[in-house]
Amino acid sequence: MDEEIGEGRPEEKISKYINLKTGEKHAMCKANQFLEEEEAVSPVIGVILMVAITVILAAVIAAFVFGMGPPEQAPQASIRMTDVNANNITLQNQGGDPIDLSKTTLTVTQGDNVLRIAPMNATGGTEYVGGDVLKIDTNTGIILLNGVQAHDGTGVTGKFSVQSGGQQVSVTLIDTVSGQMIANMNYRV
Repeated sequence: MDEEIGEGRPEEKISKYINLKTGEKHAMCKANQFLEEEEAVSPVIGVILMVAITVILAAVIAAFVFGMGPPEQAPQASIRMTDVNANNITLQNQGGDPIDLSKTTLTVTQGDNVLRIAPMNATGGTEYVGGDVLKIDTNTGIILLNGVQAHDGTGVTGKFSVQSGGQQVSVTLIDTVSGQMIANMNYRV
């Protein structure tokens, strides 16, 4: 379609040009030929808009991902079940992070029996720290923290007496804020 007529510098090169809209034939300088064609403007604007949308979308996603803080973690503590009898389970905190009893769920399981205290409302003290001893009465749901009542037994589900004879008793402490397990202990009676 283009046929060069002249020689020399690019602005001096002339070509035959057919205007597609009108069908006219005329000679035009190659350097000015791109000014006459308006079809290339639309794709360039489209590409610029697509890049802009991509950059904005990436910024929004980055703000969402990096704006989220680290997930809550359960307190880390070493807890040992030291004694289990027909009515009481004794837990000793051997150290680690303080455990807020008002944000902790206790579950005691033996066979089909499940005692659940949620939360372990602390009426006599809220933190269970290294050296502290918890006594859980499985018949009443009363919890003693270092000999002081920490839960009065209200709202407790599944009260039972621990049966001896080789059955396993499981005690689990769950942090209600993070939903993560603080401790899981097993004791064969």
